[in-house]
Amino acid sequence: MADTDFPHDLRDAQARLHQTRAAYEELCRTLPCSVEPAGGWEGDKQLHSDRRSGTPTSPGNTDQQKEEKARLRDLLLELSTILATHEFWQTLRGPGWVAARMELKQNTPRACCRYGLSAAPGPPDTEQQLETLRFLRAPGPGPGARAD
Repeated sequence: MADTDFPHDLRDAQARLHQTRAAYEELCRTLPCSVEPAGGWEGDKQLHSDRRSGTPTSPGNTDQQKEEKARLRDLLLELSTILATHEFWQTLRGPGWVAARMELKQNTPRACCRYGLSAAPGPPDTEQQLETLRFLRAPGPGPGARAD
């Protein structure tokens, strides 16, 4: 699957970046529409339509939600910096650098991150992780695939 022999810590940082990004996106999906409390509003009826624009009242984010969002954003920045400045990239020159970076991004198992597994080689830590790996390795379209 991969041609480049990436260092273990680089692969691990990429997997952690995928995992953190997924957690950040999940948190953002659950947050209210505004950071601060805001009253809702309803606009006028649209011309040639029954649609009325508007937004519901928002309670705003709690202090805990704000702290968690900031923590995840800081972690995303830290992991991105670790990936971008890793000494491995200095061993590559020319277009090979871009190809290797894309290979790392695309070949780090995102599904493992979603299910709390390490992208590093080695045995799973728990029976639940082992069952998840069996599911992920089973033939078929995999989780999240659309049936057209």
